[in-house]
Amino acid sequence: MVTIKDVAREANVSVATVSRVLNGSGPVSDETQRLIREIAGRMRYVPHSGARSLITSKTDTIGVLLPDLYGEFFSEVIRGMDDTAQKNGFHLLISRAYADRHGIETAMKAMRGRVDGVVAMSPDLDEESLLNLPSTIPVVLLCSVPRGNEMDSLTIQNSRGAREMVAHLVSLGHRRIAIIKGAERNYDAAERLRGYRKALKDAGLAADPTLERDGDFTEDGGYRAALALLALKDRPTAIFAANDSMAIGALSALRESGVEIPGDIAVAGFDDIPLARYMDPPLSSVHVPICELGARAVELLLHGITHKNDHQRRRERVPTELVIRRSTSAQPAGRPPPTHGKVRSQVS
Repeated sequence: MVTIKDVAREANVSVATVSRVLNGSGPVSDETQRLIREIAGRMRYVPHSGARSLITSKTDTIGVLLPDLYGEFFSEVIRGMDDTAQKNGFHLLISRAYADRHGIETAMKAMRGRVDGVVAMSPDLDEESLLNLPSTIPVVLLCSVPRGNEMDSLTIQNSRGAREMVAHLVSLGHRRIAIIKGAERNYDAAERLRGYRKALKDAGLAADPTLERDGDFTEDGGYRAALALLALKDRPTAIFAANDSMAIGALSALRESGVEIPGDIAVAGFDDIPLARYMDPPLSSVHVPICELGARAVELLLHGITHKNDHQRRRERVPTELVIRRSTSAQPAGRPPPTHGKVRSQVS
């Protein structure tokens, strides 16, 4: 393998001169630059990224910490991140953050010295874990709100989106509306539950604890929760799931039980993953621009990297939009649509 010493020897210059030319980090005459680049190309010399990062203090790599890597939501988030990173000359180093603090801290330690910044998304992340990094390494907290002012954050309009979807179900005449909640200690789940309860209060409907069922953001969790709701003496007429994966699981449980959707029970989800429109029936959902969410998280991080983490911290929220499909049926004649936000109907 050709080394930087081989290039320096062939060009009859010092290793430092070759390094300055290839990294663009110092004054070298045009003639010497041309000579070194010609020799490096002819010898097919490829700079060692690790050694170069020690010299430039830059890795051109972004660390990404996610609670899971399974499912369409995370694949869309990663797609948005990767597109934006590559357009700006960066690559992603992705790690799954397991549910305990030790696992999170282990993942963060593994990224030290290997990334220029971190996008972190995990329900159990805390600032002590995240701030165990050099002060020049910026962090963007995704789908959670930091307690202090040490990092940027990007969240979704969770409460508002949930409130608008439940208001839509109320407008269709539903009065017993159940929710399949998300994972415990999860910011998105808590905010969507808050929006659900607020919509019921707005409609003058009393909260019923039997209609609030635990879920874990998985298809299986939605399936089991829907079966529990079907076992109630007084069944709900509509189910709002805190994400589409649980809504898809609920659809499966209802179909297997011979329940007509939406005739007997309407079903709605949250996120509007690409698969939602292809379900049978197509799933009404709170649309989140998932790919753009990942892209914006990286844009925020690149701003912090450019300013060496010495910048005004930002708090941003991504807006949502209702997408109404056949799982909740069309808007009944004579009933006004919800007025809280945008509604997009798809009759597919």
